[in-house]
Amino acid sequence: MRRVLAILSLPLLLVAGCAPAGSEPAAAPSPTGRQAMFEQRAAQIAAAWQPGPEWRDGYVPLQEPTIPVGDPGFTPDTRTAFHAGWYREQLSIPTARPKDGTIRFVEGSLTVPLVSAAEAYRELDRGDPPACGGRPTNPATPPPAQPDGPDAGVSSSPQTACIPLTVTAVELDSVPVRTSRGEAQVPAWLFTIDELTAPVARLAVAPDAVGVPPEPAASTAPLPEEVVGAQDLRAVDGATLTVRLGIGACDTGLTPLVYERDDVVVVGGGVTRATGVCTEQLLLEPVTVRLAAPLGQRTVLDVLGGAPLRLTTG
Repeated sequence: MRRVLAILSLPLLLVAGCAPAGSEPAAAPSPTGRQAMFEQRAAQIAAAWQPGPEWRDGYVPLQEPTIPVGDPGFTPDTRTAFHAGWYREQLSIPTARPKDGTIRFVEGSLTVPLVSAAEAYRELDRGDPPACGGRPTNPATPPPAQPDGPDAGVSSSPQTACIPLTVTAVELDSVPVRTSRGEAQVPAWLFTIDELTAPVARLAVAPDAVGVPPEPAASTAPLPEEVVGAQDLRAVDGATLTVRLGIGACDTGLTPLVYERDDVVVVGGGVTRATGVCTEQLLLEPVTVRLAAPLGQRTVLDVLGGAPLRLTTG
């Protein structure tokens, strides 16, 4: 089975009328131009995707190992600290490895070795924040007093603290993770963070039990000038995907494109390229892609490189 959809934001125009008696229904026109090139490349990408048995029998995560659980209530500072890996612990983190854990997939389960909370924390914590010029290192410390009067200097520095996140508790639990076998419940160490409203999870599966995606096969189909690739998944909700596409700063007319099969979904986007001078920068633009059927266990592939897309959060 194959489904090909181009998701457009144009209104649907319906023309009323009746065909002459005895006439045959008009055949749908064949795709041309950008759409045809997308379909040709997507079909090759889908056909070339032949991962090994680990993809369906093992554990291959398609998500980062550090995951905010629920709504963490990020501020600009705490979001920066989360992505940079700035943490400090206010407790003794257990060093003993727990017994093996279980990953529960939609179909079946897998027993895997786990790391200790201390090992998970060492991967979570990537150092201390750098000195933030003009900003306090302690949120309780007020900023330096400024002189009064017309000669007083004007400071534009934000009056917030540049500090790490404070870990106050840790427990072993499971969290939902996007994998090569669809969403699974995966053992994870949950770190309670004083500055956040929800814990931060670090996946607890030992490295030797974690598989990696295979290298995608190269497509020989032409690379369409007006087709852009997908960078990552931001959300999966049944048959609705939120995908970030990589576009140029002056590209316009962004149109999500999707190609569906029973085993994979290939996504990309169409744009109108600027004809004048433009800065060279890549912008990540989130778009909504609606599938003909729920994604389920299907893998989402990028139409340009053919690689499976990872789910990114935070």
